[in-house]
Amino acid sequence: MNVVNTLVKQTWAGLRVLVVLTVLLGVLYPLAVWAIARIPGLEGNAEGSVVTQNGQAVGSSLIGVDPVPADPAHDPWFHNRPSALSKDALGPGDPSTSGASNKGPYNEDLVKTIGERKDAIAKREGVSPGQVPPDAVTASGSGLDPAISVAYADLQAQRVARVTGLPLDRVKQLIEANTSGAGIGVPGVNVLQLNLAVQAAAGGAH
Repeated sequence: MNVVNTLVKQTWAGLRVLVVLTVLLGVLYPLAVWAIARIPGLEGNAEGSVVTQNGQAVGSSLIGVDPVPADPAHDPWFHNRPSALSKDALGPGDPSTSGASNKGPYNEDLVKTIGERKDAIAKREGVSPGQVPPDAVTASGSGLDPAISVAYADLQAQRVARVTGLPLDRVKQLIEANTSGAGIGVPGVNVLQLNLAVQAAAGGAH
């Protein structure tokens, strides 16, 4: 009988613990987190810093996804840093995965890839390889860096102005307007927000 009573007491104690923890961790804690995430100023971060245009989600200000031009010969986009996980030298990468190559600066494959990136960007922008800034040819640790250096944005400004028909001064103003302290080095230019600003200034033609 004592054994039975002990078993019943232990079972009842276990059930009470299960109920209490279920309420605390399965109901109250998620509700508390959800409520905190609704505080003004925190909601955007809690929801993934989603950027919208005309009521439609177009991306996240924290995740860089390199745009793919329909016609590479008439490319109206500013481009992100390359992804180490992309199949091609310049990408685009896969935003559903992230990671670095884990290759050191003396790795032959990495040195070769950086050279290919430098040549491709120089050709795209109509400059010499020596004018291509370091962040344009090196992948970030995550491969999803949303920002580029001002130097890389300035390098692309001439092409974007030519293809979109915007004055170069106007494009540079948009670069400045979308420059902040976040990114590769300080300051950095958020590529998604800059491309949306260029698209709006050009009348949404591209």
